[in-house]
Amino acid sequence: MSIFNQKSKFKVKTEIRTVRQAVESPKMMPTQTPSAKKPISARATPRASPHPSSVSLGGSANDSLRAASGIRARKRRAGASPANNHNNSPSFSDSDDESDGDEDWEGNLDARKRQKRAHQERRLADPNRALRHPRLWAGEDLEAVVSKRLPIIHASDVASVNDKCQPVLGLAQNEVWVRLQYPGSRHPERYELVWGKDKIEALKDIMKVVNYVASTYLTDDEAQVFLEQNTGIYRKLEKSKNTNDGAGFKAALKEYNERLFALQKKSVIAKNLDAMHGIPRELVAFILDQVYDRTVAPNVELLAKYENGTDNVYGELLHPFISDMLERTNLTSDKVFVDLGSGVGNVVLQAALETGCESWGCEMMENACNLAEAQQKEFSARCRLWGIASGKVHLERGDFRKNDKILTALKRADVVLVNNQAFTSQLNDNLVNMFLDLRPGCKIISLKTFVHDNKLAENDVATSILDVEHLTYPEEYVSWTSASGTYCISTRKGQPVESDS
Repeated sequence: MSIFNQKSKFKVKTEIRTVRQAVESPKMMPTQTPSAKKPISARATPRASPHPSSVSLGGSANDSLRAASGIRARKRRAGASPANNHNNSPSFSDSDDESDGDEDWEGNLDARKRQKRAHQERRLADPNRALRHPRLWAGEDLEAVVSKRLPIIHASDVASVNDKCQPVLGLAQNEVWVRLQYPGSRHPERYELVWGKDKIEALKDIMKVVNYVASTYLTDDEAQVFLEQNTGIYRKLEKSKNTNDGAGFKAALKEYNERLFALQKKSVIAKNLDAMHGIPRELVAFILDQVYDRTVAPNVELLAKYENGTDNVYGELLHPFISDMLERTNLTSDKVFVDLGSGVGNVVLQAALETGCESWGCEMMENACNLAEAQQKEFSARCRLWGIASGKVHLERGDFRKNDKILTALKRADVVLVNNQAFTSQLNDNLVNMFLDLRPGCKIISLKTFVHDNKLAENDVATSILDVEHLTYPEEYVSWTSASGTYCISTRKGQPVESDS
């Protein structure tokens, strides 16, 4: 799946989701994994938690409760123990045979070919984007590097034996500590090999990191030792997990850390990142979920609070939905994105990470703002951990109708998101007046149209300034319902201004 390989011969079905008539919800293609027979689902995040991209909704108490309960339901499904496991601890197969049959053709493809297919799906349309983090460790003398560690929230800070989690792989409590190396820094992350309901699943998290590092940051030759089908490090981790071999898992992880560290010291990671101009969607979602699981998830109950009958209701647009929106609006690293009602900031962070754009958000709910700030801090440190330079992120507090920085950013915006699914009519009218200041050609993504058929065109400001495209999104794209739905992409009318450059 390396960026250095040729185009995959496997064709990926293109999803077309328009417009004014109902269409069957497309099925999402699974994310690939080095295992030849058990692909990681595209929706299987570290804890299959909400795949969060958040926005504030306006509406009733029921809307808020549905949104919050939708988030909690995903957390419960992710944290639920396997069937017939009565002590709420994970069970692993003692067999090395992981065959699930031949029904899924993707599960039987060669792992490297499947990785290449996944890369076909990522955004690489921005050759001007510089992906390498400016503070990436590229093998300099350790004595010359500042020893201060990255201020990340370690997995062991939120999932540990001290937090009522249970050791796995037959390990004793004093044997669960491990460290995990990342491609962007010499400082590893601390994990405990434990399991707990609604907690980070250490084994899955670690194995996904190994997978993404090898398949995204390395050439085929460099990745061979990590992803080779029978003797690769990933396979050793997988086999140790399935046979409940704690010592074997720790030994394979130690080998991974040492080999990646050696590649870092040789500047291999830095060189390869310099040749990259985009990130696979799956890796974007995984990094964002790592941030979310360490900041928002432990405090998710705070998002269940609402103000009945107001615009302050919480809901989330999920990662695949946001990726589709960013691609449809052709958001690139030289553009400006603004999220009006940004919740805990996930859409803002995803836009900055996935496209490298300048990304703004504004939120007025205090709890959401506090969590957004925690996410921004962790996001910044974790981007450095992964060695990826995101776009600049700006999160503002307060009413976006009155925030001077947001109003100024809107005048430069190329894409604006406003989830007006349950906004009051007054707020929607206020937004239309704000759109008068948008540049011609600016795209406005909304859950509901601002142009209504029952208005007279001569009296309808929205009709006079917006061209509207009506689209549909498939099931499982928003947190407050599992059903499919509709949304709009409106374009500010007028002749786009030519750039001086």
